[in-house]
Amino acid sequence: MPRTRLRSNPVQQVKIFKSVDTELDDLEKQINRFIRKNNVRVLSISGNHSASMDTGGGPMNTFSGGDVTVIMLFEIESPSR
Repeated sequence: MPRTRLRSNPVQQVKIFKSVDTELDDLEKQINRFIRKNNVRVLSISGNHSASMDTGGGPMNTFSGGDVTVIMLFEIESPSR
């Protein structure tokens, strides 16, 4: 008799990551760690960068950090019942 494999249904979920543009390396590591740790299948990733609200003049203004938001749509296997 052939073996029947029980299939679990994939479930789509969203994960939002937020950081500042001066810490992009850490944000990238956090996203990659999440993918590996949770064994997810990434369906899409999109992001947004909002400039700093600092309106002060002078040369330091060019180094002000802005918010970075990354939205990941992923799929994970739901447990079999």
